[in-house]
Amino acid sequence: MKYTTKDEQQYVNCTLSGPVRVFVKDKKIVRILPLEYTQEDDAKPWSITARGETFVRPNKAGIACWVQGSKQQVYSKDRLLTPLKRVDFDPNGERNPQNRGVSGYEPITWDEALSIVTNEIVRIKDENGPSAIAVTGSSHDSWGNIGYRMSALERFWNLVGCTWIDHDPDSWQGSYWGAIHAWGFHWRLGQPPAFDLLGDTFENTDMIVFWSSDPNTTSGDYAWNETDHWRFHMKKLGIKFVFIDPHCNYTSVIDGDKWIKPKPGTDTAMALAIAYTWIKEGTYDKEYIASHTVGFDKWESYLMGNEDGVAKTPEWAAEKTGVEANIIKALAREWASKRTTLAGGGRSGMGHIMRSSYGHEWSRAMVLLMGMQGLGKPGVNYYSTTGGAPADWEFFFPGYADGGISGGSAGPKDLGPRGFPKRATASQIRQRINRACLPECVISPPQTWRGVYGYYGQSAQQQLTECTFPFPGYSEIKMIYRQGASYIGTMMETNRFARMYRDPKLEFVVNQTIYNEPEAKFADIIFPVCTNFERYDIGEWAKISGYSNKLSPTNARVVVFQQKCIEPRGESKPDYQIFALLAERLGIGEMFTEGHPDEMSWIKRMYEVSDLPKVISWEKFLKKGYYIIPPKMDKKPTPALRWFYDQRPIDIPDRPMSTDRPTNATEGLSRLSTPTGKIEFESQLLKKFDPNDNERPPVPHYVPSWEGSESTEILKKYPLQLISPHPRFTFHSQHDGKTLWNDEIPHHRRLINGYRYWVIRINPADAARYGIKENDLVKVWNDRGVVLCAANVTERIREGAVHSYSSGGGYDPQGEPGNNATIDKGGTINQLTSSRFLSKNCAGMAPGSCLVEIAKWTEGV
Repeated sequence: MKYTTKDEQQYVNCTLSGPVRVFVKDKKIVRILPLEYTQEDDAKPWSITARGETFVRPNKAGIACWVQGSKQQVYSKDRLLTPLKRVDFDPNGERNPQNRGVSGYEPITWDEALSIVTNEIVRIKDENGPSAIAVTGSSHDSWGNIGYRMSALERFWNLVGCTWIDHDPDSWQGSYWGAIHAWGFHWRLGQPPAFDLLGDTFENTDMIVFWSSDPNTTSGDYAWNETDHWRFHMKKLGIKFVFIDPHCNYTSVIDGDKWIKPKPGTDTAMALAIAYTWIKEGTYDKEYIASHTVGFDKWESYLMGNEDGVAKTPEWAAEKTGVEANIIKALAREWASKRTTLAGGGRSGMGHIMRSSYGHEWSRAMVLLMGMQGLGKPGVNYYSTTGGAPADWEFFFPGYADGGISGGSAGPKDLGPRGFPKRATASQIRQRINRACLPECVISPPQTWRGVYGYYGQSAQQQLTECTFPFPGYSEIKMIYRQGASYIGTMMETNRFARMYRDPKLEFVVNQTIYNEPEAKFADIIFPVCTNFERYDIGEWAKISGYSNKLSPTNARVVVFQQKCIEPRGESKPDYQIFALLAERLGIGEMFTEGHPDEMSWIKRMYEVSDLPKVISWEKFLKKGYYIIPPKMDKKPTPALRWFYDQRPIDIPDRPMSTDRPTNATEGLSRLSTPTGKIEFESQLLKKFDPNDNERPPVPHYVPSWEGSESTEILKKYPLQLISPHPRFTFHSQHDGKTLWNDEIPHHRRLINGYRYWVIRINPADAARYGIKENDLVKVWNDRGVVLCAANVTERIREGAVHSYSSGGGYDPQGEPGNNATIDKGGTINQLTSSRFLSKNCAGMAPGSCLVEIAKWTEGV
C-alpha cells in the first residue's frame, strides 16, 4: 500500500510478461508497477551458495519493457470499442471479398454482430459441414487460463465443430524436427528439461557457449527479464560466456567475453568442425560415448570424410562460415578442456538458426556435441540460463497448455484426473491445417505436408505422418474465425495472407481482437475484446505446462488471481463472454458454460482443483490477488539429465504427455525416449523412415541453405542475408504499431518525417558500399515484398548480413494489399521471409533463410 495515494484503489493482475500491481483512480488506471513479494506471508526468498558467493532470489517480478507501457495499451487510440462490420459486406447480398484490407468499417450493435456470425456458422455448416470453418488463435494471447486460446476458444469450437489451424513449434522448429531424433523428449517437442540447473551452473560450470542465443531478449516463456540477475551472478563467479551469432545480440553486449560471427546458415558446418577437432585430438568422453550413445561410428565416418571424401576440418568450415580455422580450433579446445554448458537458443532448444533451412541438422548437432562431452555431468548440460531455479513442482496448478476449460487438466499421476471441467471437449473433425501453409490451403488446395498435429507431442512418429488437405471426406475452407493478435507480422511471406483474405473462395471472416491491427482490417465482422485489466482470470506466471512440462524461467512460481481493475472500455467484452453469447444463440449454451455463469465461477473451480486450497483460503486469495509457491529447499537438487549421466532411475518431475516413453519399470535403468534409450548419433527412427533423405539423413549433415551464402544465382540479385529473430521490444506483434511508448525506443522504431519506421541494422562496410548513413530511410526487398526501414549502421552485425527483428505489428501497404510489389511502410519484415519448409519432410517454418537487397530511399521523403 505504500505506493497508493489518496482515493486510489490497488489491484493485482498478470500480463504476458509478469505480475503487476495496478493503481486506479476515478475508474482509470493511473500507473502499473511490477509485483513485489514483500508481504509478511509471502514465501521467503530462496538462496544458492556456490564458490563462496550467495545468490538470493529478487523480491520483485522482472517484467519486460512493454509491460511498463500497459497503461498506454489499455488507452491506445487503436483499441476497438464497438463491434464493426465492413462497409461493403452484405451477408445477404454482395460480399466484395476483393475489398478486404481496403474498405472501411461501420459500428454495429452486439446483437447484429452476433446474429450475423451465428447465421453464417449455421449456413456454412449446413452447406459444407463444420470442416469448412477454419479456426485459430494468435501465437500468444492475453494471460489467464480461462480466456486463453487453448481454453475458451477451444471449448467453444470443439463443441461447434471446425477445422483447426494447427500451430507448429515455430520458435523451436529445429528441436522438434531434429533434436527429437537425437535425444527424444517428444512430449517437450524436442526441448530438454532444466530442473535445478541454475544451482548446478553456479557451482560447477566454467564456460557457457551461447549459440544463436539471446536470453536477455527472448528467454522464451513470458519472462524476458526475470533471469538477467542470474547471468550477472554467473559472471561474478567467473563463468566465461562465448557467443556464436552473426549479430552481437543484447546478451552478448552486456555479458559476452567472446563473439564469433559465422555467416548466417553455416553454423552446422562450424559444429561439425568442432566435433572433428575433438575426434582428431581425442578430447571427447570415450567412456560416455560407449555407454550412453549409439551410432557414433557413423558420425565419425562422416566427419572424417569417409562418406563423401570431404573431411569436416576447421579449414573446411572456415570456407563455409567465414570464421577463421584457428578460432574454431581454439573454441573446440577450450570447450573440451572446461566444464562447458551449451546454451542453444534463448531458451534451451529455441534459437533463430533452427528456424532456418535444415535447422534440424544444427539442432541435432548441438545435442551430439554435448553427448561427446558427457551430457549431464556436473557443469556440463544443455541449458540457456533461462530456467532451473529452485521450485516445488509437486504443488499442482495447471498451465495454460493443460487446456483450461476446454478439457481435462490432470494433476500428478498418483492423484488422478482433477475433473476440470466436468466434460472435456475434443474436436470431432479430423481435418487440420498446418498454419504455415494456410493461405495455400484456402486458395489452391490440395496441399501436402508432414506432421498433422503441431503442439501435441504424443510421439516422434507423429511428425512422419503425411497429410493432404482437404482430408478425405472433408470440405475446403469457406470461413475463417480467428482470435487475438495478427499473423501478418509473425508468419512467413505474409503477403500470402493478404491475398488469402481477398480471395473469393473465402466467404466469411471474423476477427476477435483488442486492436485495430493488420489482420483485423481483413475481416468482415470484428468483435472488440477487452484487455486482461478489464476482466477476471487466473493463471500462473509463465506456466505453460503441457508441451513445455514444468518449464519455468521465473524466480518464483506465482499464481495470480487476475483482478478486474476497471470496467471494459466501450462495448468490448472478454473472450469467454463472447463465446458464451455465441453458444447461447447456437443452442449449446449449457454445454459451453457447464452452468458457470461467468469467468469467476470457472476461476473458483480452477482454484478448487489445484493445490491452492491446501495453503490459502478462497477469500484470502481473492483479496490478496496472488500466492507464491514456496520452493522445497530441503529437497536434494536433481539437475536435469544427471540421472541419465549416472545411469540411474529418472528422478526429475518430468511428465510426458503420452505413454510413448520407455520407463524405469521395464528397463530398471534410466532411458531417453529414443528407440534405443540412448543419444543417437544415427537416428534409428529416421533410418527406418527414409534412410535416403539427403536433407535430414539418419546422421546429421551440413546441407547448404537453399537461400544463403552458397546460393550462387540468387545471391547475384539479392546479396544480403536477412536475420530476423524474435523481437526485443514487443511480444511478437502485440505491443507494436499501436502508438505505445516502446515505439519511441530508437532500436525499435525511429521517427523520420513524422512516421515511426521499423529498424534494420547494417554493417558499416556494407552501408558505405550502398551510400547509406545512420538513420537513412532504406528500401529492403526481394521477390516476395518491399519494406521501408530506418537504417542503423553498426558493427554489431557481420558484413554481408542485415538484422531486423520479426513480428512488426504495423502493416501499412502503400498500394494494393498482398501485391509483392506494394511498398509497406509499417515494417512487416516477414513479408520478405520465405514460406518454404525447413526441408522436404519437415513442415516447419524457415524465416532465417532469406536473401534481400537494400537501397537508400528518397522518394516522398
